[in-house]
Amino acid sequence: MPLPDDFLPLIDIPEPLKGPLGHTRQRLAEALSQADNLAEMSGRDSPLEDWLGLSEARREELARVLAISDFVAETLVRYPEWLLHLDASGELSAAPDAEILRAWLDERLEEAEDEAAMQAAIRRFRRARMVGIVWRDLCRPEGIDMWATAAAVSHLAETCLEAALAWLEAFLEPRWGRPAPRRDGSKQRLVVLGMGKLGAGELNLSSDIDLIFAFPEKGETEGGRKSLEHQEYFTKLGQRLIGALDAVTADGFAFRVDMRLRPLGDGGPLVGSFNSLWAYYQDQGREWERYAMLKARPVAGDLDAGAELLAGLRPFVYRKYLDFGAIESLRELKAMINREVRRKGMEGNIKLGPGGIREVEFVVQAFQLIRGGRDTELQVTSLRRALERLPELGLLPAEVVEELLPDYVLLRDLEHALQALEDRQTQTLPADEQDRERLALALGMEDWPALMACLDEARERVRRHFDAVIADPEEEVDEAAEEATDGIPLEQWRALWRGELDEAEGMALLEEAGFADSEATRRRLGSLYHSRQVQGMQRIGFERLEALMPLLLDAVAGSEAPDTALERVLPLVEAVLRRTAYLALLRENPDALGHLMTLCAASPWIAEQIARYPILLDELLTPETLYTPADKARLADELRQALARLPEEDEEVQLEALRVFKHAQTLHVAASDIAGTRHLMKVSDYLTYIAEVILEAVLAMAWRHLTRKHGFPALADGGRADAEPAFLIVGYGKLGGIELGYGSDLDLVFIHDGAPQGSTDGKRALDNAVFYTRLGQRIIHLLTAVTPAGTLYEVDMRLRPSGNAGLLVTSLSAFAEYQRREAWTWEHQALVRARVVAGHPRLAEGFAAVRREILGRERDVEALREEVVKMRHKMRDHLGGKSGEGEFDLKHDPGGMVDLEFLCQFAVLSMGHDTPALLEWSDNMRLLETLEASERLPARECQRLRDAYLALRSAAHRASLTREPARGRDAAFQDHRRVVIEAWQRLLEPDHKE
Repeated sequence: MPLPDDFLPLIDIPEPLKGPLGHTRQRLAEALSQADNLAEMSGRDSPLEDWLGLSEARREELARVLAISDFVAETLVRYPEWLLHLDASGELSAAPDAEILRAWLDERLEEAEDEAAMQAAIRRFRRARMVGIVWRDLCRPEGIDMWATAAAVSHLAETCLEAALAWLEAFLEPRWGRPAPRRDGSKQRLVVLGMGKLGAGELNLSSDIDLIFAFPEKGETEGGRKSLEHQEYFTKLGQRLIGALDAVTADGFAFRVDMRLRPLGDGGPLVGSFNSLWAYYQDQGREWERYAMLKARPVAGDLDAGAELLAGLRPFVYRKYLDFGAIESLRELKAMINREVRRKGMEGNIKLGPGGIREVEFVVQAFQLIRGGRDTELQVTSLRRALERLPELGLLPAEVVEELLPDYVLLRDLEHALQALEDRQTQTLPADEQDRERLALALGMEDWPALMACLDEARERVRRHFDAVIADPEEEVDEAAEEATDGIPLEQWRALWRGELDEAEGMALLEEAGFADSEATRRRLGSLYHSRQVQGMQRIGFERLEALMPLLLDAVAGSEAPDTALERVLPLVEAVLRRTAYLALLRENPDALGHLMTLCAASPWIAEQIARYPILLDELLTPETLYTPADKARLADELRQALARLPEEDEEVQLEALRVFKHAQTLHVAASDIAGTRHLMKVSDYLTYIAEVILEAVLAMAWRHLTRKHGFPALADGGRADAEPAFLIVGYGKLGGIELGYGSDLDLVFIHDGAPQGSTDGKRALDNAVFYTRLGQRIIHLLTAVTPAGTLYEVDMRLRPSGNAGLLVTSLSAFAEYQRREAWTWEHQALVRARVVAGHPRLAEGFAAVRREILGRERDVEALREEVVKMRHKMRDHLGGKSGEGEFDLKHDPGGMVDLEFLCQFAVLSMGHDTPALLEWSDNMRLLETLEASERLPARECQRLRDAYLALRSAAHRASLTREPARGRDAAFQDHRRVVIEAWQRLLEPDHKE
């Protein structure tokens, strides 16, 4: 019974493909006829009858697949019964899971008695599975897309690798034995790292597999007829594993294996021990090897040991800093590829050509290399997962990813269709008309021109986004200079920097650019260029400086005060001459240079901070956050996420992260202050929020450190403390008053709730008093320890009960007793500005009750007035009166901030017993608002006092940023001072006339 002419439905088959499809049908009919004869002779069922029993839908799919793929056609002509097995197992509709794949292959390998039989089994297995994969890719049943196809090929490669390796280990064991166990007693196997698209789990249909072989520890094999050194054993095993997949036999090959990504490539050892690999990458690893290692993943052998190996290599791949030097390497690599493409006329190559697959990969991998050390979410091998995470991290707009992902899928779909034609690795568009019709059919396009129009649009978008990420910044700046009528080309700035212009030319250029003192500027640049630091730089660092300086000088010239901007930014350049990743960061981000000039020109304090902590340059890359400080909830969330990425037990790393966080967030506040994007009140609020979230984190760190060692302390109520610290950090002064400035220290008091006679419950138990004292000491140490990123805060503990003579940490009951019986009036004044900034909520309620009790006492107003005035005069005599003519000290002179603070404190202490609302607040602004709302002071006076306070604080903040003394001009503050002095005289010194 022959195969009917109408067996293959020609629905949707283009006319040019119907003839070749008819020829394929004839060949299949002949193959089935022969198979039928063989089946009849052996008494088996007729395969022809089973073929004729295929459903109409399956035959339509068959026609489509045969019209496109010569590989599937040749396979089914050779093995017609395979189609029936694939159909029956459901493999034409869905990919088998990994366990089923491995079971199928193991079953076939059980019968293999030698390596030739093993290789034959693997090749036939791979070919059958590939028929199913190609079928699903071309017919697209539900749930199948390009990603599913890539994953299926990757799983197939991993299955073949692991099965072949396991078979070889068992086959070779009688001869050479097995490797000796590791020092910890665990078994030792070959580690197979998948690189490239195999490591990503995104192989194409006919891909090479890039591998690196490794083994954990040196030693000798055991239990065989001949013992081998591990290096020799694993080398021989690796060679045979390569042959198991790569050797061309009568059944073809399974997977082409490429080992060139290993250390030293073809000239290096095939297999390396973990120690040798770690040493190699640390000492000799090159930039392209970092790029390759982004995709590394254990795919066969000892997977856990493979993860251990990669964990040791992570610092090589992902740098702790933002590594913009990586983009230079990618740009050079892409330029090399472009030259090769042009030389070989490969513009039609959809992988390497313009707007091709490789450019999408470069975009993603650029961000992974630059930011992966900081944004650990990018430490993934999958391109898709990394690309989808870029918008979440604010690194690429969502709309860019929404274009890149489908365009990448189109390119990969076309790649798969190309390779499905003949199971051949190619990414070059065909010239053959019939193959073009096949590709159009595979991608669901009307014809080849329609496919090319769609492809051209996608490649144009990819190229545009690629250029935006990888483009050379010098080109952008020069284009801007050409568009501006008065722009100075970068070449002239480069000549000035190198000293190639004579004195007159150099001064003329600087004067044209707006420098006031061109001679001093020229000398300063020459001094830096010829300095020992610059001339002694290594080649790559010097090249980065040479590339940066023209861009920097261009940015300086664009600032409002070029002389000032240059003088403040050059110390930063000098500070990073040996940390050249920052030179690359500034060179690669001209916008960041612009922000740097703006901030440095406005504030020498900011310039000093960035020069001292160059890691702050990272913050210039995201202007949307640079000028928008986070509120407390967002700050706490950002800090939590930053610390969660770090090992909890590595306190040094966590502390460094805290310091970087503090400096970065303070820079955000200063930038918004300069830009005027935040109300003055918010400046102090945000600086206070930063301190609060850091104090919460430091308390948690110190608590963990002590309780791990000594257990949890007994509480005063008889209970036992748990993971939440039974401890309070109380902020006084500016911290308590929500009035922190730039560089303010922290006035702190520590309070606990421990049982007076109790102890901790750990193996190394401590008396409660000792435990809490050590906890307080630990907190102070964490806040004040000096590291490369500076300190967190200076701490002042003198406001605790009995000052420096008192205990470092006090129980709540002892604090209350001291405040009731021993505290001086000035200590009650200080308590007005006290509030809990970190610690246990229940204990915080207890502190608040004590504070209300003490501040709400009824007092002898005259005696109180006398004490407050006496203290104020003592402070003024000691700290005030040091201003020059026409100036006054914003804080200490009459009418300054301290007078206003004392006014508020006096009001609380004298009126709190019958105006309880005053006891709720610790900050001057809300105290003044409460005095107005309760009608204890006239509304107009309260408003004028608030205005005066805001003006004084604003001037003090600005003085910090400009590194000037905290002084104001009498004329500018005359009205504000008058309202403060008048209120002071009326309330505190009614008999005194200024």
